[in-house]
Amino acid sequence: MNTLVWKLLRQHISIGQLVGFFFANLFGMMIVLLSVQFYKDVLPVFTEGDSFMKKDYIIATKKISTLGSFSGKSNTFSPEDIADLKKQNFAKNIGVFTPSQFKVSAGLGMQEAGIRLSTDMFFESVPDPFIDIKLDKWHFDESSHTIPIIIPRNYLNLYNFGFAQSRSLPKLSEGLMGLIQMDIRMQGNGKVEQYKGNIVGFSNRLNTILVPQSFMEWANRNFSPETNAQPARLIVEVKNPADASIASYFQKKGYETEDGKLDAGKTSYFLRLIVGIVLVVGLLISVLSFYILMLSIFLLLQKNTTKLESLLLIGYSPGKVALPYQVLTVGLNVFVLLLSIGLVAWLRTYYTETIRLLFPQLETGTLWPAICLGICLFLLVSVINILAVKRKVLSIWMHKS
Repeated sequence: MNTLVWKLLRQHISIGQLVGFFFANLFGMMIVLLSVQFYKDVLPVFTEGDSFMKKDYIIATKKISTLGSFSGKSNTFSPEDIADLKKQNFAKNIGVFTPSQFKVSAGLGMQEAGIRLSTDMFFESVPDPFIDIKLDKWHFDESSHTIPIIIPRNYLNLYNFGFAQSRSLPKLSEGLMGLIQMDIRMQGNGKVEQYKGNIVGFSNRLNTILVPQSFMEWANRNFSPETNAQPARLIVEVKNPADASIASYFQKKGYETEDGKLDAGKTSYFLRLIVGIVLVVGLLISVLSFYILMLSIFLLLQKNTTKLESLLLIGYSPGKVALPYQVLTVGLNVFVLLLSIGLVAWLRTYYTETIRLLFPQLETGTLWPAICLGICLFLLVSVINILAVKRKVLSIWMHKS
């Protein structure tokens, strides 16, 4: 009997309207799923390791003037300076560079290669959330006598393309540097201790020799207990690096930023903005396609009003009368979902190959983000379709009654 009802009601179905809905919904769904999948796939490129895309950071220092140098004016940040900076609308979080207050010297050598470097150096630390490498090796254990260290990547470049190049010494890769242990000698408060230093990462963001915050607090407490470390640099996480109030505030306070930090932040902000715009466009197309489908179904129901009234009068329930239209809409939604996921999977193979070539150590994710979002959108749209059709048929039934 349902087959007869379907044959009766499908006579006024507009193939053109349904095809228009199908392609509009397919296009919108594919944009949404591809945007989310692409974002999830490339997110590790910008959040793992050294990347300016992880968050927007600015390294702030105070200007050093000639007059201030002769007068002995301090260029450190007071607690009042930090508190005032925290009150600014553009600041999300502020970290303090904690300097070492004791003497540090380090030796680095490879007997096989005939390399032996030794120099006085310094340490600094920042809170862990501001570190731009994986934190699985970033912890200090006093009993191990080993200090994890992060050095700027340009230090390694200076050695490879300056020192090593001029003296015909072997160049060192990042992986090889991670296997070399440094001999660290710390002196202060009448104590001298020897530790081993392991280079666990290289930073593009922080131009200093970093050690864990827990180690720095322990070392300053043991080797320089009577000295209060005053920060000369701050790392500021900002909401929008393109905010004009940042430059205005820094100029008024006499603060400076490291070269290129604001430009990098602006780039990351606009890239995320573009991803958001593409996602909104895809959602808008999906909403419009949903509107086209509902308009087509309502026009179809309007054309079949007389037949629907007759079916309802002879005893068919509103649910049975609405079922063919509900099956039609859900079937189209299923087809759109499957085809969208297939197209996203096909397109994904192209950009993941490029990502693997550029970042061979990076592990790409799975297709689950697109699949889960597609299923959620399918369920949402289908439920709304089913309820809207049922409500329309009930209104015809109530009107006839």
